[in-house]
Amino acid sequence: MRFWISYSALLACTVLMAADKPAWKDRYAEVNGVRLHYVEQGKGELILFLHGFPEFWYSWKDLLADFGRDHHAVALDMRGYNLSAKPESVDAYRVPIIVEDVRALAENLKAKKFVLVGHDWGGVIAWAFAAQHPEMLDKLVIINAPHPTVFARELANNPAQQKASGYFNLFTSPQAEQVLSANNYAGMLQAFGSALNEEDRKEYLAAWNQPGGLTGGLNFYRAAQLRSPAGAPAGEAAQPSAIQPLAPITTPTLVIWGEKDTALLTGNLEGLDQFVKPLKIERIPDGSHWVVHEKPAVVIERIRKFLKSGA
Repeated sequence: MRFWISYSALLACTVLMAADKPAWKDRYAEVNGVRLHYVEQGKGELILFLHGFPEFWYSWKDLLADFGRDHHAVALDMRGYNLSAKPESVDAYRVPIIVEDVRALAENLKAKKFVLVGHDWGGVIAWAFAAQHPEMLDKLVIINAPHPTVFARELANNPAQQKASGYFNLFTSPQAEQVLSANNYAGMLQAFGSALNEEDRKEYLAAWNQPGGLTGGLNFYRAAQLRSPAGAPAGEAAQPSAIQPLAPITTPTLVIWGEKDTALLTGNLEGLDQFVKPLKIERIPDGSHWVVHEKPAVVIERIRKFLKSGA
């Protein structure tokens, strides 16, 4: 008889127990000219989580519960989302400005060096942050978020990625809010597949139904001038020049990638090691773009193993 339990199963139990009694606290910080909302749990080295579209801090709830046991775990509502400020100008959502939000928040939290974790747009911001402020990072974790230089290549040359990115043309259009909010955001909820439970759906609907609840997130796409040749109006094409190349990433980096992601394809992993060193890639074959929701215990295990490594 075996008296043991797998680490993944143990983590899953920990996540479930912690979810019953959330210990996080809501906080606000005035940084970079905006008021940002974040949630924090625990003490120790800062580990800062950046969400993507169309999420908010809540997407990290399971990871907060686990990493809050031995870190100062902080999940941010990025500008434009949920309880953070929502500037009206599209230019207020340019990548360098969001990077400065992150830098200023880390300084406000008195973190000299920290671990940065980003998913989707949060991962794009994390890539840019690592390129600009490597001295502030201990380690970098990216979850299903393309490196801008690699993504520019894929968007310009890979027909499959062009087709997968066809939604850019809707998201940057004036009609985006109206289309995405139709039937109480039915299409957006459907895009998550089975990744959300009923409580998750209620939380997301509450965030999206706030005044300007979608516009801030969509302005990330608009400020970046993202387009795809697939399904674009006649005469329009991808604009790779709008995606700025990054300086080499020298922070030890873990990339976790759900291979069933239908929006960001695995071609974004090809040649990544040319721009990121040292680099470790963990593929999750049965995970989608929403792997953080689908397999929180697996994601936690991979991150913890990476943080303990000497890489």
